[in-house]
Amino acid sequence: MPTRRVPIGLPPKLLDRVRLAVRRRHLSDRTEDSYVAWVRRFILFHGKRHPKDLGAPEVVAFLSHLAVDDRVGPTTQNQARAAIVFLYRHVLDRTLEGLDAATRAKQTRPLPVVLSRDEVRSVLEQLHGAKRLQATLLYGGGLRLIECLRLRVKDLDLDRSQLTVRQGKGRRDRVTTLPRRLREPLEHHLGAVRDLHRRDLACGYAGVPLPDALERKYPTARREWGWQWVFPASRLFSDPRSGERVRYHLHPTVLQRAVKQAARRAGIAKRVTCHTFRHSFATHLLEDGASIRTVQELLGHRDLKTTMIYTHVLDRGPLGVSSPADRL
Repeated sequence: MPTRRVPIGLPPKLLDRVRLAVRRRHLSDRTEDSYVAWVRRFILFHGKRHPKDLGAPEVVAFLSHLAVDDRVGPTTQNQARAAIVFLYRHVLDRTLEGLDAATRAKQTRPLPVVLSRDEVRSVLEQLHGAKRLQATLLYGGGLRLIECLRLRVKDLDLDRSQLTVRQGKGRRDRVTTLPRRLREPLEHHLGAVRDLHRRDLACGYAGVPLPDALERKYPTARREWGWQWVFPASRLFSDPRSGERVRYHLHPTVLQRAVKQAARRAGIAKRVTCHTFRHSFATHLLEDGASIRTVQELLGHRDLKTTMIYTHVLDRGPLGVSSPADRL
């Protein structure tokens, strides 16, 4: 998604220096926005004092505040810590010691929310058009929401019923399943997207953003059909880095709101999000007899322990066993 342009020709402000440091290390746009947000929150917590005048005690106070007062989870607290450590190490050129004194957020291990097959069907029936197509891809391929929205035309292989996820979590690529039932809807959808692309070309737009240095290596690729988003945004944006008129992918909140409303209309009492489809994909594969290693590869998990959590929510009971009371 669009990120803020760093001013050129003026001494950069602190948050702009954070952005530049993130970009020099080729971290993602989402990491950039997250780090900047946490640095801003840290500064506001200490009355807008400049971080160069603060040190480890103030960082410890902020991290403890997150755990005790805001009651954030350990993942959120670790993210805040990583952002502030990055600020001091790579922007202010300082090393912080003694951060372990901060109160740690309470460690929890919540089980994923999983829908039954009938519940998945009932939610999908409440969606229409491109939103239904996106939600079916989330469930049918075990995609994260951002992975679905960042799909490009060249990533779909309709003949082999597979799709390629580029630079997923941890900047790793992987191949996963593409439901055969989506071939005709996808062909129809891509026809409409191609018409939109032709109109964009006629208007002389710059193209779509490309990852890393591909825009310099292949300067015309951003206008080629294969690089276009499968789910483009409805309007053009001004690229915050170059100022050109480009087309980004659909914003995540569009599908997030649609799924939430669809679950409500379907009468599902569970808390249903876009990520619930990914949880359901993994669980249903295990119930169908797929090996845990196969599911790990399809989900793109680095550690098998992450995938093992789905064995606790199978329809045969925790760890895939049935209750002895069912044999009475």
